[in-house]
Amino acid sequence: MKKRLTFLLAVYAATVAFMAVQKPVFLWFHASEAAAASAGDWWRVIAHGLSLDLTVAGYIAAIPWLLTLTSLWVPLREAVWRRVFDVYFVLIALFSAAVFAVDLALYGYWGFRIDGTILIYLADPREAMASVGLWEGVRQTAIFAAYAALMIWGYRRIVRRFSGERVCRRLPWTGVLAVLGGVLFVAIRGGLTVATANVSKVYFSADMFLNHAATNPLFSLLSTLGDNEDYATAYPFFDESERAARFEALRGDRSSGAGTVRLLRTPRPNVVLVLLESFGRTVMDAEVGGEAVMPNMQRFRREGVWFENFFANSFRTDRGEVAVMNGFPAQTRMSVMKLPAKSRTLPSIARSLGREGYATSFAYGGDLNFTNQASYMYATGWQNLTWQKDLHFDAPTSKWGYADDVMTEWFADEVLRLSERGRPFLAGLLTLSSHEPFDVPYAKFDDKVLNAMAFADECVGRMIDRWKASPAWRDMLVILVADHSYPYPYGIAYNTVLRHRIPMIWLGGALAGVPLVVDVYASQIDLAATLLAQMGVDHSDFAYSKDIFDPALPKFGYYTFNDGFGVVDAAGAAIWDCTSSAALEASNPALLDVGRTLLQTTYADIGNR
Repeated sequence: MKKRLTFLLAVYAATVAFMAVQKPVFLWFHASEAAAASAGDWWRVIAHGLSLDLTVAGYIAAIPWLLTLTSLWVPLREAVWRRVFDVYFVLIALFSAAVFAVDLALYGYWGFRIDGTILIYLADPREAMASVGLWEGVRQTAIFAAYAALMIWGYRRIVRRFSGERVCRRLPWTGVLAVLGGVLFVAIRGGLTVATANVSKVYFSADMFLNHAATNPLFSLLSTLGDNEDYATAYPFFDESERAARFEALRGDRSSGAGTVRLLRTPRPNVVLVLLESFGRTVMDAEVGGEAVMPNMQRFRREGVWFENFFANSFRTDRGEVAVMNGFPAQTRMSVMKLPAKSRTLPSIARSLGREGYATSFAYGGDLNFTNQASYMYATGWQNLTWQKDLHFDAPTSKWGYADDVMTEWFADEVLRLSERGRPFLAGLLTLSSHEPFDVPYAKFDDKVLNAMAFADECVGRMIDRWKASPAWRDMLVILVADHSYPYPYGIAYNTVLRHRIPMIWLGGALAGVPLVVDVYASQIDLAATLLAQMGVDHSDFAYSKDIFDPALPKFGYYTFNDGFGVVDAAGAAIWDCTSSAALEASNPALLDVGRTLLQTTYADIGNR
């Protein structure tokens, strides 16, 4: 039985090694892109890449584990079992080698690791092969053959370790193998944290080439095989010419020539973006026994620029982040953040300000691998990311990570440090304590949700008061905006306008003419163009984002839910459920076509990226 266990451990270890060796080969193959990489970078590529290598090894070892477990109870000759294993590993080797060889070649053309997109081209193999030159074909065939031969040779030596001898105590050894199966499951899942295995796990650098080099191509391919939905036809409300014509009237990147109200005292402030987890407007306005749940947000509302009619574009953090930071509308039943090859093509505030010489950094007290955030953020211009793995506070963590009291204190110091360096910066923070299970080191209200919200409000209030008391405040623009709302009062329908109303407040010494109340109807996607317009930075690549202060552009808030959309403006609202193809509300029926146009255009856009 010990030989069986040794066999399984050897299979797993060898597979990890076979996957890891791909990293230096990839760097060597793309030597021109890797020219600036140091020896330390090469080692970091291998080390960070191990996360997905371990996951892929878990998948590959799962069948041998199952066969080994079966061999305890099914009396077949040892030669038969070895033949079965040989066939399995030859197939694995051939498939792995094919993916590796094709990916090496495609990366030079695509600029990202192989994914489910390749299935589009395999639908017409003759056309795909027509693009392959003779030398390239010979070279990649040789790489395929060499890598497959290496894997087959290694696996065959390991199969010789397998013993099919009869085991006397089958039940105890079955239990041992069950435990080993649990370990494999953890490896496949990517660990025990809330974030499961995804390409974000291996991203570690602002240099996207190094992140790509660390990515396991097998994982990149297999994890995206279900992502080849025909997004462009998901919501066929209008024919293409009509859709395009309708969108022209809604787009934000067209020049109105009407100008914009200037709020900034300086065109190049230091920008601090604080994404407030679940800070719904209904929660912000709530009181318990006459006491405000969020007294600091109420105070800041009276001090800065307050956006009275502002809406979240979604009900999820990953989609809210994309709406805020990329000016890209939220989706209904998918998330573009989880499609790295597409999300990296989105315009972004971080990339736009990076071009203007800004240092960009983002912090989160939890795991930025969750929903692929890290890879998305590096790819869209955030140069430095700091999250739970980088922080070592002497403080307990919740399910999601470090609580807001610890993180806001650290982030307050970090912003002050950035202010002393003299280079303009964009610094972002995502809070997390106002998220279920709402366990916080605080006891103000009996209601668990409101208590957590009050805790987060207090932490943010202390952080901003520290900045206000420092010289850095003079050149600072702080933007407080929720990532999405929360269903409070309890039982509020998930698709209603009230469910998506959120606060947005601008604060800071860089502002002139405050306090100010802005009554314009807008949503998260409009923040990007509004901020960049205030700074005099080109925002023509943000097709959906409208400058809130441009009087000539349409004024409305737009959001999506599980399979529908809502649009609201000063004249009323329209809510459409796509599943039932029915209007749930239409106090302003004209907005139904606005929502249809935006939803169809969003998915068509994703399909074309």
